[in-house]
Amino acid sequence: MALSPVPEPPYDGEKFPSQAPQTAGSLALDTPPLVWGPPGALPDERGLRHLGQALAEVLSGRRPPRSVADRLTERAYRDLVRAGRMIHTSHPPFAGGVRVTEPRDGAIEMCVLIHCGRRTHVLAVRLERHGRQWLCTDFETA
Repeated sequence: MALSPVPEPPYDGEKFPSQAPQTAGSLALDTPPLVWGPPGALPDERGLRHLGQALAEVLSGRRPPRSVADRLTERAYRDLVRAGRMIHTSHPPFAGGVRVTEPRDGAIEMCVLIHCGRRTHVLAVRLERHGRQWLCTDFETA
């Protein structure tokens, strides 16, 4: 038995309103940008899981990279576009559990299990605080 993702409202913070992203069969990234609260506060697990879900959808070719551009640094966005389709699956990806570490103040690293039918991938993401927002600076998948 597999869990199916909960339908979410469409992503409404699109930078290119004339070109709405095609997210058929994928979850829309509906959470606000990862904003931190008091000093030392980390993004909530739900927001991190949604970011992992959106990145997995981009890496599986089910979501355009521009739909997550506001959550990545310019370098990470270029790497994402250059990476193309790294997760090859006929099933929609589903982000499972998230594990978070804090290697230093203002930086977190998370690992997300990405379930793709019979195959499971892992997605590692590094986020750093830029002002009030957490941005993805690097990612890897296997």
